[in-house]
Amino acid sequence: MKKGMTWLAAMAFCVAIAAPAMAADPIKIGVAGAHSGDLASYGVPSLNAAKVVIAEVNANGGVLGRQIELIAQDDQCKPELATNAATKLISEKVNVVMGHICSGATKATLPLYTEAKIVSMSPSATTPSLTESGTNPYFFRTIANDKAQAKLTSDFILNGLKAKKVAYLHDNGDYGKGFVDNNRETLEKAGVETVLYEAVTPDAVDFSAVVRKLRRAQPDILVFGGYQPTASKLLQQMRRDRVTTAMIGPDGLKDDAFIKMAGKDAEGVYASYPKDTSNLPAYKHAHEGHVKMFGSDPGSFYYNGYAATQALVNAIAKAGSTDAAKIVEALRTTPVETPLGKLTFSKTGDAAGMGLSIYQIKDGKFVELNHSITLD
Repeated sequence: MKKGMTWLAAMAFCVAIAAPAMAADPIKIGVAGAHSGDLASYGVPSLNAAKVVIAEVNANGGVLGRQIELIAQDDQCKPELATNAATKLISEKVNVVMGHICSGATKATLPLYTEAKIVSMSPSATTPSLTESGTNPYFFRTIANDKAQAKLTSDFILNGLKAKKVAYLHDNGDYGKGFVDNNRETLEKAGVETVLYEAVTPDAVDFSAVVRKLRRAQPDILVFGGYQPTASKLLQQMRRDRVTTAMIGPDGLKDDAFIKMAGKDAEGVYASYPKDTSNLPAYKHAHEGHVKMFGSDPGSFYYNGYAATQALVNAIAKAGSTDAAKIVEALRTTPVETPLGKLTFSKTGDAAGMGLSIYQIKDGKFVELNHSITLD
């Protein structure tokens, strides 16, 4: 058996102990996220990850003597669609949910899952209050929150780039504004001057007004908070108008779709993202699973989605039950080997054990720089 299968072998042992003699109804895992629309490049890889993990678990006998059924709901990362998606998953009597993908959509759904006592785990929602508020006891994530990302990016801006003047642009969403505000707070305390702070409209076609403000402000670096479709349009207009300021953003920019959309204008952009763990057997195994099922390399957040699905399945096996309280206890007390490394979860639901690095686009590819932190 491959080393990457260690977690599955350990889970199978638990299954052998806890499995009933007779096959029962399937365990239902809901997978919610942007499966279509502008942000599908984030949601589809996570959906694919769930398909790969679930197919493998089912091929090895399922969990608790039961097969797993995947029930997908598309929310396009829109809060109003996300609540509809969550309501449908609850009505389908799902046992756990892997998702949602975006912070705004996740925030909108958590009261519904809390009331229904359903454990959910996001591979990519980063707003700190999702865990830190204490109001979402059944929520977990396999991604660094905005405070952790800002800790890394602000340190890089200060000590790596030696920036003295910073501009901040965000899309006014939970994700984008949160990332920008956390960076701004840290940098201003360190004496860095804010020369521009403004919100942009994600669906805007013309960013010329804010580009003119950027030119006048002459920042050393632009901190952008938001998703890659907006970032790519903004960057293209900046370069067209000969504004050469470098851009740094959150993990939403670490997406091949960003490079494809922005083209040569994406060159030099910085982004935070989970540390490269491609040397791990579990990572290689997850990669091979995607290639085998879909015939291609996986996209952004695939490994976070893979880790989230693993963690949920592993917790059900360890708990010997689909009871939410028992799953929560298993998640908090049982480490799980994932493509991101060995993860544990805090009492609030944040993941520990994974690394976070700064990447830069060089020659059309994301290159990991020697600037990283480990979540604890």
